Amino acid sequence: MASSSEIRESFLRFFEDREHERVASGPLVPPNDPTLMFANAGMVQFKDVFTGKDERAYSRATSSQKCIRISGKHNDLENVGVTARHHTFFEMLGNFSFGDYFKREAIQYAWDYFIDTLALEPERMVVTVFGGEKGLAPADEEASKIWADVTGFSKDRIIRCGAKDNFWQMGDTGPCGPCSEIHYCLGLDDVDPRTFGEEPAPDGRGWFELWNLVFMQFDRHAEGKMVSLPAPSIDTGAGLERIAVVSQGVLSNYDTDLLRPVVDLASEISGKRYRSSQSDDDISMRVIADHARTTAFLISEGVFPDKDGRAYVLRRVMRRAIRHGHRLGIGEPFLHHCALRVVDNMGAVYPQLIERRALIDEIASQEEQRFRRTLDRGLQLIDDNREWIKTDRARSLPGEVAFRLYDTYGFPVDLQEVIGQEQGFEVDHAGFAKELENARARSQGSKVGGSAVADVYPTVAAQVGTVEFHGYDAESERSELLALISEGGVVSKLDAGQVGEVITRVTPFYPEQGGQVGDRGQIELDGSLFEVEDTQKPVDGLIVHRGRVASGSFTPNVEVDLSVDHAARSATRRNHSATHLLHWALRQVIGPTAAQKGSLVGPDRLRFDYSGTRPLEPTEITAIENLVNREILENTKITTEVLPMDEAKSRGAIGIFEEKYGNVVRMLRIGPSLELCGGTHAGRTGDIGLFKVLSETGLAAGVRRIEATTGLNALAHLREVESELTGAASLLKAPAQQLRDRVGRLIEQQKKAQREIDRLNRSIMSGGSEDLSAAARKVDGASVLGAIVEIGDAGTLREMADQLRDKLAPAVVLLGSPSKDRKKALLVCSVSKGLTDRFRAGDIVKAAAAIVGGNGGGRSDFAQAGGPDPSRLKEAVAKVYELVGAL
Repeated sequence: MASSSEIRESFLRFFEDREHERVASGPLVPPNDPTLMFANAGMVQFKDVFTGKDERAYSRATSSQKCIRISGKHNDLENVGVTARHHTFFEMLGNFSFGDYFKREAIQYAWDYFIDTLALEPERMVVTVFGGEKGLAPADEEASKIWADVTGFSKDRIIRCGAKDNFWQMGDTGPCGPCSEIHYCLGLDDVDPRTFGEEPAPDGRGWFELWNLVFMQFDRHAEGKMVSLPAPSIDTGAGLERIAVVSQGVLSNYDTDLLRPVVDLASEISGKRYRSSQSDDDISMRVIADHARTTAFLISEGVFPDKDGRAYVLRRVMRRAIRHGHRLGIGEPFLHHCALRVVDNMGAVYPQLIERRALIDEIASQEEQRFRRTLDRGLQLIDDNREWIKTDRARSLPGEVAFRLYDTYGFPVDLQEVIGQEQGFEVDHAGFAKELENARARSQGSKVGGSAVADVYPTVAAQVGTVEFHGYDAESERSELLALISEGGVVSKLDAGQVGEVITRVTPFYPEQGGQVGDRGQIELDGSLFEVEDTQKPVDGLIVHRGRVASGSFTPNVEVDLSVDHAARSATRRNHSATHLLHWALRQVIGPTAAQKGSLVGPDRLRFDYSGTRPLEPTEITAIENLVNREILENTKITTEVLPMDEAKSRGAIGIFEEKYGNVVRMLRIGPSLELCGGTHAGRTGDIGLFKVLSETGLAAGVRRIEATTGLNALAHLREVESELTGAASLLKAPAQQLRDRVGRLIEQQKKAQREIDRLNRSIMSGGSEDLSAAARKVDGASVLGAIVEIGDAGTLREMADQLRDKLAPAVVLLGSPSKDRKKALLVCSVSKGLTDRFRAGDIVKAAAAIVGGNGGGRSDFAQAGGPDPSRLKEAVAKVYELVGAL
């Protein structure tokens, strides 16, 4: 029985032996491709090659690509755990031809690998081909004939299918073509091709797709016309998990060595025996195993659970797994253990899992702890709103409540549905969608930009060709002015005062990319001056200088002089080089889990985002500063080298997953730091001058940010701090060395004074509550009080309300007070526990808050609110009598 690692290696080696370049898996987060949230197929990293935007040194390739299918049209989430085949994370084995070989070779390769290498049983296979579709393309007779020639299959085993299953297209226009699939019948003694098309049994018995061969032979135009491609290509994909099923003699992907170790761990933790069945417990264990893989791989690539985009998708997956653990009765955090089992199981193939083991452990554990608290709050909120789940046609959780669970507590709707299935209610999806749309409308605001501006760049790029960057070694250049852009279109002239963009044949101006801001400076022509405020690279190969004509005018087809602002460029160089040293020092101090998540380098300061879950200690910041400044004092030469990507990686160069690198890269060495970087840098480390951290803060879950500065800016910052320190010392009439002690004594004196103020307030409040209690009314056996007090502090107001509630019990108390600045109204409602089935504090305070122009809410026994109109407080607190009487 072949292991999954042996299968993966046999596939890649099979195609290597047939002159294919072995290419490492691309990242799960596709670089510079906003159309995809995650890589979902093997061809993703070759997309630009297929469309002609990129060229490679090879025309044949093979890879095992990490894939995730959770979002968009490829969304398998709901089927995960239920079927034997669906996953959120999987590996796609593939071979690719970029205008080299075509159908016959692709079919022969697939057949030879399955029959000769894996020794699969041909009698268990059928193949499908495109059967043609009117208005699209004719039947793929060529593929049918080749399959018959290669396999000897009879016609009933070469099955014709429609476009839905057997025609592939990248989009509405562009490369497309028929595809052919190899299907395998598993677990049945009687293999009958006539049963093909039936859904496999839940345990995996029956027909399932094993390999898909895409024949890219057409270019589809906007009007629907199909034109043959001059160089047809091949894109194939075979799921490693599915091939492992067949090779290892099991029925389910979850019983292969890729997933069974994680399933077994989930079984061990839960104390439930796994039986490979369709029971709820077994489904939950499979969900956990699959989602643990997605968790480990995404965290290893720097995606951390959060509220938006990819981060939210990961959070949803993790919380779904945690919920299934909850259903299994697992009472303690467990997902991080399962993710670490994935690291142990797959780390030999994907070393990054091992490198970031500690980070995976920490992020997964923290997210589960947070969610378990959220889960408890969410269940409590659902329970608190039980009477809102109305009984008409169906018990329903209102959209308003569902949205609050989602928006306030991070409780996904699909998990609300799971709880609803368990507790017998449905979620009002229409109401939820309305609330979500309202929230988006409130937060959207005005957007700036226009498609016309974006559309002009590809056109200009096609006309002028590649703009050459000469700025690594020069800050000035003479060049031909090729084109001018203003207000989203190409113009023939820019006059004084006009804002626009200038494009030249060559430029010393560095365009914003890789975290470094664009250069600024000047472009001159016979007394005319264009002030460059920014430099950008809107599309590959095109560099534009953005700014304003200060004097004179500019037209194309003339020679101009370009000059970069030397002071700004020099300061940016210092900060950029310091950023690399900061990254190195950070990894020395807190370990290799401190992976770069982003950066912004300008002339004034640098900003560095990294993966981290806790604030840096002051001693750690000091250690980082010391390491960087020691390298500066060494004054070593900063060197760059252009070399193939594979060689750079083999020499230990570090890259960023979100960045898109070509086959040839620029490798930067700054002292002990070795990274891929295309930016501009200082000549020697000593040129940086001085490095100083300005701040270290949390940016998002699992992401932290360091801001720092260098050179004269760092010196200016230190002098400013020194000035503030001297001023504080003068104010406190103490030497700077004694400031900490003097401030400590002042704080202690302030605390003592505040305690005395609180004591006096409680004394006043006690006397006031005696007077207020006499104003309470009796309604249906309960004491009801609505009153205004002059307190101004929400905490004290709450204490007073609770005190009155206990004194008048059973009671409903609604107190109002203007804020200390008398610009806001404060409201607090407290209800005795025995009355909450009749009178809910949240409902009462919400109605009262509407009168003062605000909103609020809370539990059934306590709620608070605020509003901008304290002049209507009297009317608001009186509302309690009306509400209690009505209820």
